Amino acid sequence: MLQRPNFTSTTPHTYEQIGHRVQRILADPKAQKTQSVTIGRLPDERPEDWRRLMGEIAETAGIHLDEMDEGIVRITWTGYCES
Repeated sequence: MLQRPNFTSTTPHTYEQIGHRVQRILADPKAQKTQSVTIGRLPDERPEDWRRLMGEIAETAGIHLDEMDEGIVRITWTGYCES
């Protein structure tokens, strides 16, 4: 009989968690209609991961990022940009 492999469970890095959360927020139909969102870093998200992701978003053509307070940003965009 074949033995079942032992899988280990790892917790995703907060960078990946933040990325998935922000992606869901940006894909929301209301956000798509207004072409803007205001989001903040959650307490369990590492500040360095938050800054890294926000920096990458800010470098994307057609996207504007305004820092409002520590860990709070407003992301706006206009239309579809193809790179």
